[in-house]
Formats: sequence, structure tokens, C-alpha cells
Amino acid sequence: MILSSAKLSDKHKTKLNEKYPDEVFIFCKNMDEAKEHLDKAEILLTYGEDLTTNLISQATQLKWIMVISAGMDEMPFKAIHEKGILVTNARGIHKQPMAEYAIFSLLQVYRQGKQLIQNEAENKWDRSVRMNEITGKTLLIAGTGAIGQEVARLAKAFQMKTYGISRSGSPVEYFDYNFTNESMEEVLQEADFVVSVLPSTSETKDFFTFEHFQMMPNHAVFLNMGRGDAVRGDDILKAIQEEEIAHAVLDVFETEPLPENHPLWEEDNVTVTPHLSGISPHYQTRALDIFETNLQTYLENRNDYVNKIDLTRGY
Repeated sequence: MILSSAKLSDKHKTKLNEKYPDEVFIFCKNMDEAKEHLDKAEILLTYGEDLTTNLISQATQLKWIMVISAGMDEMPFKAIHEKGILVTNARGIHKQPMAEYAIFSLLQVYRQGKQLIQNEAENKWDRSVRMNEITGKTLLIAGTGAIGQEVARLAKAFQMKTYGISRSGSPVEYFDYNFTNESMEEVLQEADFVVSVLPSTSETKDFFTFEHFQMMPNHAVFLNMGRGDAVRGDDILKAIQEEEIAHAVLDVFETEPLPENHPLWEEDNVTVTPHLSGISPHYQTRALDIFETNLQTYLENRNDYVNKIDLTRGY
């Protein structure tokens, strides 16, 4: 039996039932509704944040968890690993909307989007607003997976020089140069833009520190749309207030929602968005395309799964 604790649209439920008539699907709106079926489920579709160690212990027949998102910060990997359950996710489905968000954000800063909107609201004609170009600038991206690659690909339309930062430092398409995490400090001073698309792992927590902001040029723009724990909010605030960097665009935070009284809201040179860089009307379609590919693999007893997760690393 295939159980979904993720609320799916009617069109997607109909498509799955019609395409796999021999499989039994139970579609639920949430885990509260789904948990009564867990002990019979062989496959589980979930957004990932609704699973606990206790629920995994109840899922006595469970063989495969398909997480229809990319982030798996709340997953009880130890319990899953102990039971030998396969985990796959929807890594890569966010690359188009998040890459668009990244380019939009850099343009918004350099083309003074916030100021122009404010001036328009005030019926103010001001041609002295200072404009800049992102064309030909140097872009450093921490995280060279699907999202980072798509950001780099779009950046090439603006003839930008692209630096990639990753654990291995291995060559990746659309990056002019690649460096290991440990080598990042060598090139921070060259970056006009620094974009973080890092996942949340033990290796990436507090990845960026205040000292890193000091190494960046004073005109640098920092964008975080990966995970909020990659950098401390206090370090960003200090870097902005001491003019170590020119602007920060933040879509993710250590605490979400960002409290209304948080000082980041008050900074003119900080752009705050509510963790929506990956939102797209095509989200479920892309995620379920991966699920269908993997379901066929599962039914044919093959092992070439798309986005198979290393349970010891959590990604």
C-alpha cells in the first residue's frame, strides 16, 4: 500500500490512480490523518517534517520513504537507518524558481528596486537614484548542486564569472572555478555577490561567520536562500551595521517566522523575504515526476533510484 501524508491536488491523485491501477493508494491531508494507516504502508509520500522516531517504529511494513521536498532537516534518520528504509527526495525541483529568485534579488539590489517602488508610492520622480549593473561581476555560490548550477547557468547570461564552493571542489558545469569549503577564504575577497544554497547539516551549520563577511569587499551583496542555520543572524546584522558588506538578501533564518521585532527588519540594506524562493505552481508536478520514475524502479526491483539519500549524511 502506498500512503501519502502530503496533501496532493486532485489532479495528481487521479493521475497516480489511473497510471498505477494495480497499486493501492491512500491519500491523506496530513500525518494526523495518515498515521492510522502507517502500519500497513509499504511506501510513504511525505514532505518530511511530519515524521518522528515513534512514527517510524509504528511503520512495520515500510520499505521506502519518498520526501517530496528537498530539505529533510526534521527527518529521524537514525531510526530510519536502523530499519533499513530507503529514502529518496525531490532534490532539484526547486532549481528553476530559486535560480530566478537569486537573479531577481541581485538585480533588485543593483537596480535599486526597493527605492524605486518607494518613490513610486510617494509619486516621486527622482532620476538621481544610483543604478548599477550585474553584468560581468563575480558570483560565488556556496553549494554546487542542482540549485547552485542553475543559478550559475543563469548568471552566464550576464557574463558573470562564477565560483563554486563544495565539499569536494570538483569541477561542475557552469562554474568557471571550483573550490573546497576549506579554500573559500582564498576567493571571498574577489566576490561581488555571495550566494548560499547550502543544506542544513552538521557540516554547514554556521558555515559563514562574521570573519567571512570581513573578507568580502565592502560592496559585496550576500544572499542566503539555502538554510537559515548556515549563518548567524547576529553576524549578518553586525556585518551590515559595520559596513563590511553593502547588502544582505535573506529568505531563510535561524528562527522562522522572523520575529516582528527582529532588528534585521529595520535595516535599509537588508532585504527580508519569508522563505518563498522555492515556491512555484509546478512544485507538485516536478516532485511527483521523480516519484513516478522511482516507483517504476521500485516495482521492477532495480536499484537506480533518482535522489537516493545517504542516511549517514542526511542528504
